[in-house]
Amino acid sequence: MAENPTAWWDSWVEEAINTLHSLKVLRSLRPICLRNSSLQFGLHHQAFQVFDEMQHWDRSSVEVEIAESTFSRWMHDTPSAGNEIVCSAAGGDDEAGASYEKFKKLILFSGNDYLGLSSHPTIGEAVAKAAQEHGMGPRGSALICGYTNYHRLLESSLADLKKKEDCLLCPTGFAANMAVMTAIGSIGTLLAGNSIPSEDEKIAVFSDALNHASIIDGIRLVERQKSVKVYVYRHCDMSHLNMLLSNCRMRKKVVVTDSLFSMDGDYAPMIELADLRKKHGFLLVIDDAHGTFVCGKNGGGVAEEFNCEKDVDICIGTLSKAAGCHGGFIACSKKWKLLIQSRGRSFIFSTSAPVPVAAAAYAAVKVAKLETWRREAIWNRVKDFHLLTGIPVTSHIISLIVGSEDKALQASRYLLQSGFHVTAIRPPTVPPNSCRLRVALSAVHTRQDLENLAGALSRCINFQDTRIYGCNGYARL
Repeated sequence: MAENPTAWWDSWVEEAINTLHSLKVLRSLRPICLRNSSLQFGLHHQAFQVFDEMQHWDRSSVEVEIAESTFSRWMHDTPSAGNEIVCSAAGGDDEAGASYEKFKKLILFSGNDYLGLSSHPTIGEAVAKAAQEHGMGPRGSALICGYTNYHRLLESSLADLKKKEDCLLCPTGFAANMAVMTAIGSIGTLLAGNSIPSEDEKIAVFSDALNHASIIDGIRLVERQKSVKVYVYRHCDMSHLNMLLSNCRMRKKVVVTDSLFSMDGDYAPMIELADLRKKHGFLLVIDDAHGTFVCGKNGGGVAEEFNCEKDVDICIGTLSKAAGCHGGFIACSKKWKLLIQSRGRSFIFSTSAPVPVAAAAYAAVKVAKLETWRREAIWNRVKDFHLLTGIPVTSHIISLIVGSEDKALQASRYLLQSGFHVTAIRPPTVPPNSCRLRVALSAVHTRQDLENLAGALSRCINFQDTRIYGCNGYARL
């Protein structure tokens, strides 16, 4: 059994931070306090308007319309840059070049607004109030002037949600993953005297074969800096990961994985990963983009669902999915935050989120925690899908693998005709001959929605022949 990996990494991170301090390149975040700030509105639960069941406005997050010309282009797979200007026949003022036509209503089963919070009035009010008081806020990177008391309050609420010491906001979840990977890679360089580290000094990064593109791109970047050595293990294959770890003589080891995989809808084996962490002493980094706010009793994510939050060292998440807002974040220790804000390039060189967006996201964190019925509802929809189709799904992301590109496109078009927006996922996003229909469930879908979708699906695919998880890992590094 290995020693506590947290102690090792704390010492390495501290050494890296001391090096940055000696080089006078350690960066600090100093929140600007905006005048007439109304942040007190969010400090008490009773200040938030919350509801104990679905309201009529919730449906706007899954009910959409598209123009019939757009519908026709989609049905015939006609390439489009999205530049057609259309207005409904009952529209307002004329626009030059605008065409007026009928619209077709669709139910979205392809979005990431898993809790339906994007249309919540409390979140909308938070945006409006912040915008009225501060406009878009001071615009700049977080290290210059874009970090305010709104951003700090949001970070604190996310750290509390993830049971971590601190949190760092990033402009997107993609940027958050990039920042974490480049910061990890910088440790080897800093500890080697700010030069290319030797083989023993490099960091061994073990990445799941189906990790998100943002993780992969971050790893590619640090590979070019020659500070890491990368091992790709077969998707969720803990025997393969254990073998790679056992054969690796490098001391600094990192395992990075999605917690809930966006294209397959399956979970990382969190319990087994926690056991391997104790055995091999690696740093465990998870991207919990699709689990945050949805999984776990309090919405803390996949690690909370599997009761292994203490075994996760760094948790990356997004506010662009179940929170119904925008942005990314990194929940970690204070030491890691200090290192990432000083070495995470995608964080350093990006403009921070506008103040109204930060205010909205803070409201979303609070509403998601208080309106527990939303988590109950989405898991009821998962059960409904299983009962209606017989397909043994385990999450709100359902990847129906149909095989060829033609089959996937034909099925997607049939669903579109039936009134459902379900996207066909094709290469290069997924391997050839594993094209699929990606169905994303929401807390504001109804049982009737699921019955109608299942009926349409049964007429375009064979449930018994449909796989939900891809076989064999597909290494995209």
